[in-house]
Amino acid sequence: MKEQEVTSASFAVTARNRLKRRHDRGRYDHEAVYAVLDAGFLCHVAYVIDGQPYCTPTIHWREGDWLYWHGSSASRMLRNLKGGTPVCLTVSHLDGLVLARSGFNHSANYRSAICFGTARIIDDPDEKAKALRGVVDRFYPGRAAELRETHAQETKATMVIGMRIEEASAKVRAAGVGDDEEDYGHPVWAGVIPVSTVIGAAEPCPRLLPGMEQTASVASYRVGRRLDETLAEAQLLYEGDTEADELVA
Repeated sequence: MKEQEVTSASFAVTARNRLKRRHDRGRYDHEAVYAVLDAGFLCHVAYVIDGQPYCTPTIHWREGDWLYWHGSSASRMLRNLKGGTPVCLTVSHLDGLVLARSGFNHSANYRSAICFGTARIIDDPDEKAKALRGVVDRFYPGRAAELRETHAQETKATMVIGMRIEEASAKVRAAGVGDDEEDYGHPVWAGVIPVSTVIGAAEPCPRLLPGMEQTASVASYRVGRRLDETLAEAQLLYEGDTEADELVA
């Protein structure tokens, strides 16, 4: 398969991000990849240090075609990023359990994205400060302004990593049971059991000051609402606020 050129709306299809199986479930357009990334709170970052593979779960956030995550300055993985290192970042969502009439045809409904790039430490003080505000405002739009100022020691103890998405692909299954035709007469229940993460009732800190109520920054985190939908909405609000700040600047 010939490698495709990058367009304004899609990632190039290369040997690194091309789906090896079930090509019909694959997408390479920005919209599909970003939708999976933006609906997730956690990602897994895979990298190799001195020949040893590692995979680290962490919180991620996106600004355009850049992904960011952070960690402790004492982290061995992060310290090895000083000169930039190739990484693979993935996000996945489980949407349903698919029970068929044979073990072979059992499956799951899911959304996943895999992103490749070169991760580097964000050293510029202004860029780092912006990123540390971003990790709050991306999930709780407007909350960073409500918080106390970050101490210099806290900033020093936190390392921020940025990675421009060089190549990426999304893979999605959103379908019913796919049994073989001769198995549909087998006497066993088959179907899809939906799975989702929903928001529960908030548990206020017992040391809240009198009269403290939730602000608009967390208003969308309503009881019973799907987390992925809430996170996707928060990303749109964050992008809007970021664009407004750039226009003002």
